[in-house]
Amino acid sequence: QDGGQETSFRWQCVDQPIGKLLFRRFLEGSPEFAAAGALWSEIEAFEQCEEVEREGLAKQLRSRFFTPGGSEHCGFLSAAATATPSG
Repeated sequence: QDGGQETSFRWQCVDQPIGKLLFRRFLEGSPEFAAAGALWSEIEAFEQCEEVEREGLAKQLRSRFFTPGGSEHCGFLSAAATATPSG
């Protein structure tokens, strides 16, 4: 029993401002997770940007995080997660 408390990752580390801040600081402060923290920040910025900026920002994200050899390649992501969208 969780005593009625929500215990999901999403609730604790995404929906709750303090939990989100602490988790992001953890990611950014750990060399092995820093790229994941940077990716999260960039995806949030992408979600907030104007539609006309999205294509360029998406290319930058793919190059930086999804491409082997990229400056902050996130090799832990699956091929499906990093595939260029079709259509």
